[in-house]
Amino acid sequence: MAQIEQREATRVWARIAALSFGGPAGQIAMMHREVVAQRGWVSEARFLHALNFCMLLPGPEAQQLATYLGWLLGGTRGGLIAGGLFVLPGVVALMALSWLSVLAGDTILLRGLLTGLQAAVLVVVVEALLKVARRALTSDFARVVALLAFLALFVLALPFPLVIGTAALSGLIARRLGWLQPPAASTDVIEDAVRPSLRRAGLAVLICLPLWLAPVLVLQLWLGADDVFAKLSLFFSQVAVVTFGGAYAVLAYVAQAVVERFHWLTPADMLAGLGMAETTPGPLIMVVQHVGFLAAYRAPGSLPPLLAGTLGGLLVTYVTFAPCFLWVFLGAPFVEALRGVRWLSAALGAVTASVVGVIGSLALWFATHVLFAATTRWQAVDVPVLTSIDAFVATLAAAAALLLFRLHIGVIKTLGLCALAGMARAVLLSAAM
Repeated sequence: MAQIEQREATRVWARIAALSFGGPAGQIAMMHREVVAQRGWVSEARFLHALNFCMLLPGPEAQQLATYLGWLLGGTRGGLIAGGLFVLPGVVALMALSWLSVLAGDTILLRGLLTGLQAAVLVVVVEALLKVARRALTSDFARVVALLAFLALFVLALPFPLVIGTAALSGLIARRLGWLQPPAASTDVIEDAVRPSLRRAGLAVLICLPLWLAPVLVLQLWLGADDVFAKLSLFFSQVAVVTFGGAYAVLAYVAQAVVERFHWLTPADMLAGLGMAETTPGPLIMVVQHVGFLAAYRAPGSLPPLLAGTLGGLLVTYVTFAPCFLWVFLGAPFVEALRGVRWLSAALGAVTASVVGVIGSLALWFATHVLFAATTRWQAVDVPVLTSIDAFVATLAAAAALLLFRLHIGVIKTLGLCALAGMARAVLLSAAM
């Protein structure tokens, strides 16, 4: 390929990492601006092809896209640099916020801050839904796929692999029937850096798989299956395999499991962690670090709680992101070789459309738990008790929507203003008591 200076590429990835706020939609837009629009290192067609592949993978698509593009520009070393830098600022920043959340305790100001963040995060999720929908739902077929995916997940609670597989199959059928016309591949300024081969694929598996799973096995054998660290390592390793469709799809699965199955967090804890992840750079899925922190902090065993929490957060981060490098280094060469195959583009495009339904499912789940104090279970769906609506949170969410959609002041400023409003209200209520 046209060789990109690794030092220059590293500076670009460091810049992207430092400015990667606003969840996957904003991060993907940042990568597109830096790598496609400004520098022309990757063409539009190749960028979208890589994005569709990453949407198909389990785990966070933004970090995997950074790894893929880094590999494309600089081989394995470039992929490690791009993918590693993409998560590093978020690890540091979110760990600091996790410490602050437990050291401050259940204070009036902290509760008010978290209430404000939860209201704003709801709007941020809706904004991400609209952005992804505008990019992915460009045909009636894509809109139908998105709607059916939403109903399958939120109403019927079907397994995500089944939904994503059905979407890919529907794309193939639609292409066969002439309902879809995927764009022709364009000429790139980059040549293939690594040709696919079974030898390279085997090497990727032999190196990456033990690095990912060895700590999980050691913790199971050393501490026992009932230990919180063993449970965290095993559960989030499973998450890395079975959750498809990017950060929002992962969160829909994780939130329900850690709240309802393991009882590590409350819905408020999960939403507060999501608010923290939104205010820090890096992938939105970094919220799982906060999950690991709180789970280990509250069940530290013989360790000091802060040390246990720190180790739990870092452990979850490791087992969440380590397999991402495996998926990319294993699959990217073959995906590049198939870049001109129209049937694959059709399948990946349908997968991208189904992800819109996933994000819609998450948005509705969050809205139910943020806006209402009580819910009831109807089959597989949490239905809100309408009389339990929180008028302040609803008003604050509406204000956040105004700030984001009409005034366009940005995610960080909106989160900050809502957090201040939540704290101000908490202080006033405390003074009135």
